[in-house]
Amino acid sequence: MNRRSAFGTRMATLLGLALAHASVLAQEATEKVAEAAGETSQTIGRPGFWDIVYGGYVVNLLVWVLIAMTSFAAMWVLIDAVISIKREKLIPNHVVEGVRAALTGGDLGAALEACEANPSPISRILMAGFSNISEGYEVIQEAVASSANLETEKLMQRVNYLNVCGQIAPMLGLLGTVVGMVFAFDSLATATGAAKSRLLAQNISTALWTTVVGLLISVPCLISFTLIKNYATRLILESEATVLDLIKVLRNAEVEENAQ
Repeated sequence: MNRRSAFGTRMATLLGLALAHASVLAQEATEKVAEAAGETSQTIGRPGFWDIVYGGYVVNLLVWVLIAMTSFAAMWVLIDAVISIKREKLIPNHVVEGVRAALTGGDLGAALEACEANPSPISRILMAGFSNISEGYEVIQEAVASSANLETEKLMQRVNYLNVCGQIAPMLGLLGTVVGMVFAFDSLATATGAAKSRLLAQNISTALWTTVVGLLISVPCLISFTLIKNYATRLILESEATVLDLIKVLRNAEVEENAQ
């Protein structure tokens, strides 16, 4: 009995030691897995601002610089258009009233002086009409229409840069996305295991930011271009109509001269 009891005690001791050793091994394996998971999460974490802009490649940074330059250019053109394309600058009320008073009094010289003293689109349109006063009213109308078209082109040349920025921005964004995807697939050569798919997805999401920013620049540019273009065209048409209304006095004078 004593031998059996001693044998049982030894077996129990050995079994306890084996369980303890297994527990230690399991704990170490768990710690290693946790450390590996921590390293993986640290390696493949959320990208920061510098990771999105630079991404480890100079080409990606260059695309972002071009997008930023396009954004600043669009902002400059928009501010310039808002400041310069105003009714009081294109059709100054004091010029209209001064020319009207001069023509009503029959003083063409005073009307020309009022236009020369206040340069503006409507002044240039009026002067184009006055320069052909000896050719008859129909020629004056043609000169006014031609000058109005010229003033429209001058305004549109400045506003069209806003349209150019709106067209370029998404193209640059698409370029940045394509470059980023090329580098994303290239980086898969260094990744292994489950990190491969996560790395690919994250690199592609980072590359898509250029397209997002490009569209965010493009949409306001195109909307602003359309609104400013329509407003400028309306003001030029109003200028032409105002000029034709002012020079009606010349037509009446021509009719009276022919009647005499």
